[in-house]
Amino acid sequence: MADLALIGVLGVPALAAILLGLLPGYHLEARLNVLAALLSFLSALVFLISRPAPGTFILVDDFNVYLIVLNSFVGFTTSIYSATYIDHELEIGRLTPAYLRFYHAMYQAMLGAMNLALLANNIGLLWVAVEVATLSTVVMVGIYRTPQALEAAWKYFILGSVGIALALFGTTLVYLAAQEVLAGGLDAMALDQLVANADRFDPALLDLAFVFLLVGYGTKVGLAPLHAWLPDAHAEGPTPISAVLSGLLLNVALYALLRFKMVMAANPGALTPGPLMVVLGLLSVSFAGLMLYRRRDIKRLFAYSSIEHMGIITFAFGMGGPLANFAGLLHMAMHSLTKSAIFFAVGHVAQVKGTQRLADIRGLGGSHPMLAAGLTVGVLAIAGFPPMGIFMSEFLVVGSTFARQPLLAVPLVLGILIALGALLLRLQGIVFGPASGPSDPVKASSLPLYAHLALVLVAGVWLPPPLVLWFEHVSSLLG
Repeated sequence: MADLALIGVLGVPALAAILLGLLPGYHLEARLNVLAALLSFLSALVFLISRPAPGTFILVDDFNVYLIVLNSFVGFTTSIYSATYIDHELEIGRLTPAYLRFYHAMYQAMLGAMNLALLANNIGLLWVAVEVATLSTVVMVGIYRTPQALEAAWKYFILGSVGIALALFGTTLVYLAAQEVLAGGLDAMALDQLVANADRFDPALLDLAFVFLLVGYGTKVGLAPLHAWLPDAHAEGPTPISAVLSGLLLNVALYALLRFKMVMAANPGALTPGPLMVVLGLLSVSFAGLMLYRRRDIKRLFAYSSIEHMGIITFAFGMGGPLANFAGLLHMAMHSLTKSAIFFAVGHVAQVKGTQRLADIRGLGGSHPMLAAGLTVGVLAIAGFPPMGIFMSEFLVVGSTFARQPLLAVPLVLGILIALGALLLRLQGIVFGPASGPSDPVKASSLPLYAHLALVLVAGVWLPPPLVLWFEHVSSLLG
């Protein structure tokens, strides 16, 4: 059963990408895209009860199994949203069938590449999978073919390529450190072997490698000051891709970095990665919080919110320890669900109002009360209000930091509060007051939006005991 699930998670997206690239007709492709995403999600659920044995290239363990399920679930819900969202874009003439020729094929290629990155036991395969996911999203970011969209796609491609090149150099250095102990070959590239034998590696090589890995994969995570591609990619690409970028791809890049952090933690002579991650995390939280006040585009606004939250997660894992790691894992899941839900709502808003400019979006509570309610709950959730799940994860991060390093908690809390103020300020203008602009009905599916928000609300009130035990176990593995 586990082997069939592996085929479903990796094989279905690969086959679907090829098939969708050959088929004509948007509506048929959209339905097949949803079906392929559903099959991948159902296959991922099998890993919760049965896992394939570790191999040279593939590893399913306690760390990545929940990310695979989360990745597949958000990919499935986003495919449902995407089918109806893009249909409306075709209807109003903003997109044409020619532009959409490879949209669904690239969507499945992106999902398959991210799944492969999460399951890879080989550091070279991990690097390749992250690069394929990046190239797939580059194509979709520029799909509108406007000058702004093409500029955003090229900026994403260039900065992403620089980042992934640095990550490749860091990966090579890790291999050089491992081959002296593991005699080279595939064993020197296997993550499980690297962690098991890391205490015998040259710590100087590991130190140098991690610096390149942190900068390289940190660019993909969107950490300041390596974030320049992220706001443009979110603002100019289709909203479903913004949801996947914020909800999934940033997590995958951080996951890759954490895998190497586990190698560093297993070598007593290597530097401690925590302080570097704490500095980048705090810088991202503070910078993004301030930049939120200057945004004039609603999608750019939430792009900077993603930078803030990836900073919080990176800070948590940098602090380390059972509680901070637990909070980081929880925050990864809550941010993925919440931010994708927000982008679903933002896509609805942009379609009914015909604009992404915040100044032209007013009085949503009067013209579209249900949409306004969904967006409001999403913003309150991402701002960290109780009883939503992000409040719990942020509370654990702040509480752990106060207990161990009180001085670090001050800039962290200050950055969170600055961001909270900016989001509430923008929300007030969007939801309240007299309605402005068109009041067209919402045509894209709202089911993914409310499904995600419901899960975030439940997680803030109650976490299943098996999930808590799992988080605790993985927290201990992360060091």
